Amino acid sequence: MGHSILMEFEHWRRTNPKVTFQAVPEASKIRLQRRALSLLTDAQPSFMDPLISIYQLQTLDQSLLKLHIIRLQSLNCYREAALLSMKLELQNELNMEEICVPLILQDKLPIAESYVSGHPDLEERMVTLLDSWCHYDFNIVQLCSQFPHLCLTKHQKDQIQPKMLSKQVFRLMEKFNIHPGLCPNSVHKRKSDSLRFLMYKRFVEKGMSEENWSDHVQSTVAEDPELQIELVEMVVRYDHLENAAKWSLRYGLPKDRLPFGVWDKMESLPPSLKEVDKDSSPELWDPPQAHRNRFYQLPISREHVHFLNTLEGLQQYKETVLQAGSLVGVDMEWRAGFGAVPSQQQVSLIQLAVPGQVFLLDLCAPGFCQHIDTVDFIRSLFTDPTILKLGYGMAGDLRCLLATWPQFSKEPLKIEGLLDLLTVHQQIQRSASCRRGGGGPRGVLVEEGPAEKGLSLLVQQVLGRPLDKMEQLSNWERRPLRTSQLRYAAVDAYCLLDIYLKLSQDPTCFGLPPDLRSISSAQTKKGKEEKKKEERKKQARHQRVLQKTSEALGLSPTRGPGNSTLGRDESQDSPMAPQQLRVVCDNMLQGLGRYLRCLGVDVLMLENNDDHRVAAQLAQEEGRVILTCGQPYQTLKSQVGEGRCIALDCSEKARDQAVRVLRYFNVQPTQSDIFSRCQVCNSDQYLKLPRENMTQLLTERGFLQNHQQIPVSSGCETWNDSLDPPISPTLPTPIAPTTAPFLSPGAPRYSPHCRWAPLSDLDTQTLTFPGGAVLQLHTVPPGLLPRIPFFFICTGCGKVFWEGSHFSRVLSQFQEVLCITEDTEDTSPSSNHA
Repeated sequence: MGHSILMEFEHWRRTNPKVTFQAVPEASKIRLQRRALSLLTDAQPSFMDPLISIYQLQTLDQSLLKLHIIRLQSLNCYREAALLSMKLELQNELNMEEICVPLILQDKLPIAESYVSGHPDLEERMVTLLDSWCHYDFNIVQLCSQFPHLCLTKHQKDQIQPKMLSKQVFRLMEKFNIHPGLCPNSVHKRKSDSLRFLMYKRFVEKGMSEENWSDHVQSTVAEDPELQIELVEMVVRYDHLENAAKWSLRYGLPKDRLPFGVWDKMESLPPSLKEVDKDSSPELWDPPQAHRNRFYQLPISREHVHFLNTLEGLQQYKETVLQAGSLVGVDMEWRAGFGAVPSQQQVSLIQLAVPGQVFLLDLCAPGFCQHIDTVDFIRSLFTDPTILKLGYGMAGDLRCLLATWPQFSKEPLKIEGLLDLLTVHQQIQRSASCRRGGGGPRGVLVEEGPAEKGLSLLVQQVLGRPLDKMEQLSNWERRPLRTSQLRYAAVDAYCLLDIYLKLSQDPTCFGLPPDLRSISSAQTKKGKEEKKKEERKKQARHQRVLQKTSEALGLSPTRGPGNSTLGRDESQDSPMAPQQLRVVCDNMLQGLGRYLRCLGVDVLMLENNDDHRVAAQLAQEEGRVILTCGQPYQTLKSQVGEGRCIALDCSEKARDQAVRVLRYFNVQPTQSDIFSRCQVCNSDQYLKLPRENMTQLLTERGFLQNHQQIPVSSGCETWNDSLDPPISPTLPTPIAPTTAPFLSPGAPRYSPHCRWAPLSDLDTQTLTFPGGAVLQLHTVPPGLLPRIPFFFICTGCGKVFWEGSHFSRVLSQFQEVLCITEDTEDTSPSSNHA
């Protein structure tokens, strides 16, 4: 009733715009505002926005508003307190910890995140708070003791573990631009994870050289003594005591912190091995013969590889690179961070290869990278259409390029004359696949190692030998660069020239057109056309989302999210019945799931302790659409088909979320769909049990003693008769209030869209249904018997329902999306509800 009154008043205000709240006398205005504010504690959550708007609560004295927020917290209404604080913009006036900590404990971090967004001080305080929980001596029991009324589930407690929290801290650090120095615990954990990855790459996968691995280890460990100890422990497990002893000597670790045997090994090392800072012998430019026999080699000598780290050197060779009509191989290198800190990758080295020469631009040199001459040189190179620039998978390189020079974002870099050999490689693979009839391997094996891929595979297929990728994950910010790094960088750029020239000699041999540049142009044109086509079809794909989930559903097209206004006269699309929509709700949307079940939608709901991935499994096995919110969306959407994972705003009320879902899929429920599905177990089958049969069962089981004879209504079924679908029972609410009105035999009723079980399905001895559910007789108050002619029992869980006032409340809440027809209006049960 309250919701209906507010909606009517809002409608009246829109039709009478001249009547404003400012016209109310000041004394009466404050009195009305305080009364409206008091409703925000006990009333429905959906009252919040209308009351704030109608009575302009944001103009009320802040001390009164703050007292009301405190009252909500005392009632454990933390979510409501946070939402009201945001709507009234009180974040800077309240204690952030008191608002956000209970929300985070209840796995409602997105709400806490929204609460602090836009307030730098609060953002920093929340991130540092989460980081403090990542410390090894953090005690979650002590934290929970501050909120004794919160009964946390196992799932909620799992979200407060350092592994989960550190991911959130790094995400928020990047989102709010928080300096990593303010989050030492999370940074330490991320570096520890990086150490474990480096150990795997070096000793298990064997994909990094000793020098490369050592560079990354030293950069990761730095001056952190705990990480140094952890490094030595890992080396003992993966390698041997001698190397562990060398690392212990390098960092001067104390004896009492070393693993067993390391100190003794240190003492036994010869003096030559104890000199940890001893310079290694210079590395030769030409690799060993075995390397030359196995891998592609740079066809030019060391003298023609120029390392440029000054403006003078750049000016000396600038014209060579920017010569009109020239051919330039382009590659870029940056440090592999292994997720140690949340930052955008910036280019450390740019390799430019022209026939006979390679130029390595050192972007780590002080004063060289950001100098206007260097920026102008890069812009001239990439925007000149007469210079054919060759790359491989340039999308990632260009992203890092923009991160290195923000000037290119402010003044966009229009790239011309670029041929990405990745598109050429894809064409070669497609042609080879067609020649094989669609079968056969797509990679080329190199001796005993893994199959080649990417640029190394293209070099193998075109030039006969793959690339040596041991230096790929180098620390490219380290100076000076090792000889093997310089050689790798030069090879990666120069091989692009050799590939292009080889393919240009006989393109048909590789299944390519005579002009290789036409492939890139065709791909670009095709990509633009496909993008436009995709945009045109985007809404149609959303409308067909349920058809993709399962052919057995036979669903009609739905309307896209942009067409939120329902109305069959405004759309050519056929509306969908609630029974046709099958969804699985993440455990953060259980309220939404109950509302959708209430309207007849087939809903599975994850329990609080279920992993989010369970939703993907159910969606795949049963052809359901996933409804989720927050971070799990990014993970879940990649595990199901296009359009089968929908993200919702977690700050919205469950009722508003339900309306959004119904409009998104163009579901038009009717009155007959309300309570056509059990809100407890999702079953859509009921047993209709007359009052006299319920009385008999209660008496036989001892729940009803010395009862008076219950009058039998005319037309009621007897115990032995099989029950056909009832004429029109108003499907009810579980354990309804005892004030439910008496229904006369002739009262008009409606027929819910559900399945009806015969009376024979109930075993009268054990009170069980064929599926094992037990009739819950103990939930039926004996005082209801004189007033309720029929009871409805869910065969899936045994829950007992009867007609109450909940139907009219649901009808009022969802009247904007219900499809009211003449038939349902004539049989509306509203007159039978108090």
